[in-house]
Amino acid sequence: MPGKLLVLLTTVTTCVVATGYFLSADNTTHFQWLSDAFSDTPAEIHARSTAGKQAMPDRPAPQLPGNNALGFMLASIANQYSENAKYPPWSTPLTEAQARGYRGNHFEPVTLPLGNTGQFTVTLEKYRFTKGEPILIVASIGGPQVVADTLKATLEQTPARDSVATTTLAMSDDTGYYQGSLDGDEQPAEYRLVVEASIDGKPVRNVSTLTIEPHLGEFEGLEDSYLSNNNLVIPVRFSAEQSGYYALSAQLYSGQRPIAQLLAEQRLDTGTDIIDLKAHGTVLAGLQVQAPLTLRHLQIRQLPEKPGNRTHYGFGPEQGFSFSPPDLDRLRDTPASEPESEQRAALLRQLADKF
Repeated sequence: MPGKLLVLLTTVTTCVVATGYFLSADNTTHFQWLSDAFSDTPAEIHARSTAGKQAMPDRPAPQLPGNNALGFMLASIANQYSENAKYPPWSTPLTEAQARGYRGNHFEPVTLPLGNTGQFTVTLEKYRFTKGEPILIVASIGGPQVVADTLKATLEQTPARDSVATTTLAMSDDTGYYQGSLDGDEQPAEYRLVVEASIDGKPVRNVSTLTIEPHLGEFEGLEDSYLSNNNLVIPVRFSAEQSGYYALSAQLYSGQRPIAQLLAEQRLDTGTDIIDLKAHGTVLAGLQVQAPLTLRHLQIRQLPEKPGNRTHYGFGPEQGFSFSPPDLDRLRDTPASEPESEQRAALLRQLADKF
């Protein structure tokens, strides 16, 4: 059994190290093909690939980590589990980078490289639209290319790719962008957005995805917050269109500083109901908070009743909800009890001690 365990840990370590290298900021060459593929011809790509293989020197086989390295890795993971165990899963600290990454309805502009350093970019105000909302589209084309005065935008069903709506994007004299909108009154599903331009007399298509969601209900504000069991409890009023199980997430801010990511799940009936978000003392105790606090980026999910059904999404107001909390001096930086993480940490420490 110890021999099998050592082999398993060695394999995991090797995979982790290799993955970390490929994702590191210093490793720029392994993903260069992604940009080169848009500008080089197949012959150029083949020539460069062949030259690279010919110039590649023989390298010795990589050495697997020794016992000390495996022990160090296990001890590091155990420490991480211990750190995570301080916070309950429904109230975790939030950095500015994490706050940006957790935005639930952000559309990342899709850019298509063109010749002569040109670019064809399409952007939307968000990724998920509620049924009936207009889908506003903005496109830009930069570079020395000759472009037609208008672009064509088409909304297609997936995976059939049947067209359900089309519109024309016209050049704005004020901004220099192409702008237009599509009717978003389609059935809730994922769709492809195809924006086609005539560039230097040839059609060029920029393809992205979006979703149309059903109307889940309305956020109606907050009840008065209060302290309970080393938690700041923030009651959120939500009026659901349909009964079912829902999951609510939001980010707690003090001024412009993110504090915590908050989560809650519960069954809701139709009509107004209360969902309690809780900020644990470990994320608030000792902080110099500015009143009022703010809940931002509220996202509610209607969880599927059956496996395979879609999860539907709804979002709170852009400005969020501000509130004045009670005196937070009673909150304590006492770690939450997370038995699963503690058990894993103890097991990993036991394994680390064997090396």
